[in-house]
Amino acid sequence: MRSNELILYRDFKHGNILGLASVIMSGEDADAKSHMTDFAGELVELAVSHGYSGNLWQAYLTYLIANNENAFSTSCEMRGMPNGSIAEAALFDLSIFRELFVMDLSEMDGICGTDFSRMLTDYTVDRDRSRLFNKRIRDSIMELRDRLAAAESDEDFTAKTAQFYKEFGVGKFGLHKAFRVEHTDAGVKIVPITNILHVQLEDLVGYESAKKKLVDNTEAFLAGRPCNNCLLFGDAGTGKSSSIKGILNRYYDRGLRMIEIYKHQFRDLNDVIDQIKTRNYRFIIYMDDLSFEDFETDYKYLKAVIEGGLEKKPENILIYATSNRRHIVREKNSDKDDRDDDLHSNDTVQEKLSLSYRFGETIYFGRPDKKQFNEIVKAIAARSDLHMSEEELLLEANKWELGHGGLSGRCAQQFIDHMLSGGAREGGG
Repeated sequence: MRSNELILYRDFKHGNILGLASVIMSGEDADAKSHMTDFAGELVELAVSHGYSGNLWQAYLTYLIANNENAFSTSCEMRGMPNGSIAEAALFDLSIFRELFVMDLSEMDGICGTDFSRMLTDYTVDRDRSRLFNKRIRDSIMELRDRLAAAESDEDFTAKTAQFYKEFGVGKFGLHKAFRVEHTDAGVKIVPITNILHVQLEDLVGYESAKKKLVDNTEAFLAGRPCNNCLLFGDAGTGKSSSIKGILNRYYDRGLRMIEIYKHQFRDLNDVIDQIKTRNYRFIIYMDDLSFEDFETDYKYLKAVIEGGLEKKPENILIYATSNRRHIVREKNSDKDDRDDDLHSNDTVQEKLSLSYRFGETIYFGRPDKKQFNEIVKAIAARSDLHMSEEELLLEANKWELGHGGLSGRCAQQFIDHMLSGGAREGGG
């Protein structure tokens, strides 16, 4: 095996499997059988966690190729095959991967005195029991594996890899939609969210004008046209967060990615931006339920990032936030009271308003009236196949909302969930 000769493709996640294969194929390991058992076990664990089937060795190699961020893969994403020395280095590396692709695992069995190759090259999986974390990612890896296995030359293998990077991207940003931020000892880390709610904009009943503003702004962002940071504000439970999740699901295929960040992480915003500003995706930094008490000052970090710092905000980054407050930072009557101890009370007011003013697009989500609430209930009931007479449905819904937060889309959804869980049999809530 020539995996130690790779130039660009290095530092693999799960690279220990590759290392075990190299040690076994060297034929110089006195504990080869134990290593072969570890090799087979780790391939099976990867298959179970990611939903792979068929040739697990080739699936594993494809996983390494799809996830390795290097000079070649990041140049290819959404642009295609580069020219020059990077392409030459990639051809060299991927020719080694092609050798690994056609390696006969029965040779490893022969060295180790085991009988694992048949299982590892024709692995079957119970789809119902697999701990599959993302079907879409699984399918893209399996499709690439099959294309690479059919490659007729090193050049063809490399071209198919470059095309995958162009279509899907590479690494965590290529294969995942949404991310969160973690602060580790090694610094700020952007971590994929592997299980997200598949909310569609169409699932939100009503609010057509508000949704259109959000869609139009996002379309402009993706097209590279002038656009604005967005603040979605209004009553609780009216669909602000759901709308942003719907935007992500609608535009993921066009290169949109979303990073969720909380207000206690605002000091890490510059580090987050540094990690994504040169990538060929469009990133929305998402801040849910954004609000500050008058004694909290972390909002100043956000102000500097949105507008005000010396460094220009990258064109591939936009900020979308939701808040129940139009002005985000809590205001007090004393802020406007001339008797307050602050000699420049107007400056205090302007300081607190300045954050919301830096969102160029503000979109209001108001609480529905009774008629609108009933329409939301009927729409969700129809979508959920809840079969009740309209009269009974609305009667129970109106009882429910009196004790569960009042008129809102969230309350309507909770009511339908209650009825589907058995509330209808119990006579409602």
